[in-house]
Amino acid sequence: MEDFDLIILGGGSAGFAAAMKSNEFEAKTLIVNNNVVGIGGTCVNVGCLPTKHLLYVGELIHKMKAHNLNGLRASVSFDFKTIMEEKDELVKEFREEKYEKVLGEMPNVEYVEGDANFISKTRIQAIGEIYEANKFVIATGSSTFLPPIEGVNEVDFLTNKEALHLKELPDSMIILGGGPLGIEFAQIFSRLGTKVCVLEQMDRIVQIEEPELTNLLQEYLENEGIKIITGAEVKKVTQKGREKIVKATLKGKEETYTAEQLLVATGRRPNTSNLGLEKLGIRLGRVGEVIVDEEMQAGENVWAAGDVTGEPMLEAVAAREGMIAANNALSENKIVMDYTIVPRAVFTDPQLAGVGLTDEQAVKKRIKCNCHTIPMELVPKARATKDIRGAIKMVIDNETQEIIGVHILAAGAADLIHEGVMIIENRMTIDKVINVLHIFPTLSEAVKIAAQSFRRDITKMSCCVE
Repeated sequence: MEDFDLIILGGGSAGFAAAMKSNEFEAKTLIVNNNVVGIGGTCVNVGCLPTKHLLYVGELIHKMKAHNLNGLRASVSFDFKTIMEEKDELVKEFREEKYEKVLGEMPNVEYVEGDANFISKTRIQAIGEIYEANKFVIATGSSTFLPPIEGVNEVDFLTNKEALHLKELPDSMIILGGGPLGIEFAQIFSRLGTKVCVLEQMDRIVQIEEPELTNLLQEYLENEGIKIITGAEVKKVTQKGREKIVKATLKGKEETYTAEQLLVATGRRPNTSNLGLEKLGIRLGRVGEVIVDEEMQAGENVWAAGDVTGEPMLEAVAAREGMIAANNALSENKIVMDYTIVPRAVFTDPQLAGVGLTDEQAVKKRIKCNCHTIPMELVPKARATKDIRGAIKMVIDNETQEIIGVHILAAGAADLIHEGVMIIENRMTIDKVINVLHIFPTLSEAVKIAAQSFRRDITKMSCCVE
């Protein structure tokens, strides 16, 4: 039996951030990773990185086919097998550079692969060995939530993991779930040539974002040929040969949908089963997430970080939580996790991003708010590039004039939103934003124009933002 200062369960973003902090303290540390998706976790292997690459490939293909420039003549051809191989190579490079190489540069950290479970408050068992420590960080991530649909376990369905390892492009695909994951995969495969149908139980896609923007996004996706059906309650799934058959209730009427592939994108659930957590006396939430306090502590000698603690399940959040968990486990200088300003993005084309409060959230907090939504066609750079899709919605506290929410649907919104992050972080008012010089013409002027809309009729402004 080997003894450690800290044992980390999980080898993804949260686990590695915890290990890097632990290594700074020169604490003898062990990472135990179950290797379901490999070192680096979901984001690098079957999440953020490969999907964003494929979305970019799809964007190039789409723009070559569907640009609106009168003088441009172009054609495009592609090879699905080569596209997927290039994606795999990119994943391999990042895994080696950001995880394997980093691991080799941490002399105080050991790494093993295998399933781990607690056998006492100070011991775990993994790969037939017993390891002991006084402190633990649980960072086991999350996996696809499989809804209780009749027959779903009896068909060959895909999750994000299998979808990213397809060897052949499917002719058709049904996607269960219209959240960020579902619509990103919908656009990836649609732009590669697959006939895609999205079934979403709620009344609109991407429920957490502003309805004005999600409704526009749905319109754009449908214009590309993606079939999106909201208010669809899936009742049963069957398979006949290679064909997947989905029965759903829509406005009280049963409908049937068929496709070659079925992708389940109905959310994610924390990986907390089979860890022996009952031996630690820590609490789990409604969907099995580890309950932690503001210092990421879950129990007497246990901290947790990343997706295993529940929403928000974002890579940057996981890394921050992992660092804080290890710091607080090993140091008397405690750090508190702050969720007040967490940006988020959906990497469709156009991209959907937000930070701060939505209109609805501000009302629930009883803030006397005011909101303006302006179309991207009022932004000169959007007009210059002939891509006026999207809008920006700004939420302000009407009493203080402080900007409390920025929400963008536009090309490059995931990059633009960081201006909103800095605005909210520094509690800027609309007048302060108006007085900040922006380069003309840029898409980031959209933020300034949105602020100006609270002061005057922006439709009568000059071309150059004043």
